[in-house]
Amino acid sequence: MTTEKQILEANVGRPSILNGPIELLPHDPNWTAWFEKEATLIRTALGDRVLLLEHVGSTSVPTLAAKPVIDIVLAVADSALEDSYGPDLAAQGFRLRLREPDWFEHRLLEGATCRANLHVFSAGSLEVGRMLAFRDHLRSNAKDRHLYETTKRRLAKQTWRYTQQYADAKTDVIETILARAASFQPPESG
Repeated sequence: MTTEKQILEANVGRPSILNGPIELLPHDPNWTAWFEKEATLIRTALGDRVLLLEHVGSTSVPTLAAKPVIDIVLAVADSALEDSYGPDLAAQGFRLRLREPDWFEHRLLEGATCRANLHVFSAGSLEVGRMLAFRDHLRSNAKDRHLYETTKRRLAKQTWRYTQQYADAKTDVIETILARAASFQPPESG
């Protein structure tokens, strides 16, 4: 569980205080278009420095209820070298919100045109693989998608000081689903 001290230390500027429940909405097909608009700005800003760019999180999973915030994962050569990508993203309207050097050199930027979280990692980061595996598994496994949504809905009703605390509260179910995703082997075609 992330402590309040860790939340405050990771934030660039003042953290957003929620002090309330989490807003979950039914899946909106427009979320894909929101991602594409942000992705175009990122590709324009960074060109071939974009080593991976994907729509992740609940908004990337059809039928899954989600916070109306698009999660985007971007892999660059070295996320710790903010000067190699940060100013160009800032010029497009993205704003640095979190710096987490102890967690895969993660950087989080606020979206330029919509409510979006741009997660920046170094290419090959274990966390990028986990995000993609989780998304892909939820897209193809109705039982785990239902488990995750049920968990989210139950937790979203609670009062949270910071959104990160809600995210942390989902950790056990995420790890359970990821373990199943890792053990799943598609049938061989014959």
